[in-house]
Amino acid sequence: QLGNQGRSTVESRLTVEMIRGGVIGKIKEVLLWENKKLNWWPKNTELRSKADALPEGFDWDLWLGVRGERPYLADTYHPKSWRAWFDFGVGEMGDMGCHHFDTTFDALKLTAPIKVRQTTPGSAGPLWGEQRIVELVFPGTDMTAGDTVKLTWHDGELRPDASRITLPKEMATLPESGTFWIGEHGAIFKSYRGGRPIVVPESLLPTEKYPADPKPQNHYHDWVDAILEGRKSIGDFSHGGPLSETVLAGAMADRFAGDWLDWDRKTQTFTNHPEATKLVRRAYREGWRVNGLG
Repeated sequence: QLGNQGRSTVESRLTVEMIRGGVIGKIKEVLLWENKKLNWWPKNTELRSKADALPEGFDWDLWLGVRGERPYLADTYHPKSWRAWFDFGVGEMGDMGCHHFDTTFDALKLTAPIKVRQTTPGSAGPLWGEQRIVELVFPGTDMTAGDTVKLTWHDGELRPDASRITLPKEMATLPESGTFWIGEHGAIFKSYRGGRPIVVPESLLPTEKYPADPKPQNHYHDWVDAILEGRKSIGDFSHGGPLSETVLAGAMADRFAGDWLDWDRKTQTFTNHPEATKLVRRAYREGWRVNGLG
């Protein structure tokens, strides 16, 4: 069970029903953004050669896992700051991408992108960039208006251009996080921080079709129930695998900003960019290698 617990919320499930029910027509484009405070961004990025004292009971070798050996440095990697480092995480897109992309994947029946591009300056050092805009183009489905559909991810202080669509009357400005689904006849907005999906214009929403209080679902209980009932969980690998693949492919564009990277999900390569493909797989350190993986 992928830990994208928002997938089980009433708000996300209702949004999927609205989109699949054609409330705003077929989807033309999706805009996503997240401005979560980066309280995990490392405060100390000096890579000293002398190790700090380990916390009591902490197995640094086990924590490193497949990554290359290096000294333990307090408040640099552990417990949260690993997300910012190229060797361990994928920045804010990796931290929050699977949560934000989830509803769109479900509603539009997406698999993996065919190409990705970062339109903002990229990073080259040991850390990922603190903000980015990434375009991801997917094959179209029966839920999309065209043969392809574009999702655009924004993080840090960056936001989509709100003038492109009509904001819900409840919103004077774009909130810190959310998703806009732009359809043939209107749009749907949903905040990641909770709250029901908002249809623009409201006249498109047939209220009698969508109950005011649909039954809630528990993400953790679903996993246990799936085991006991011998069925797939709501966030099993058939959903979580391509979702994670998408976020990782999109994040890689940070290292090659401005370039379109053509992604082949069968070979797990960027077919037009050998340098990007080199970063898809990395060597596992001795003692941690798994046959076929690294």
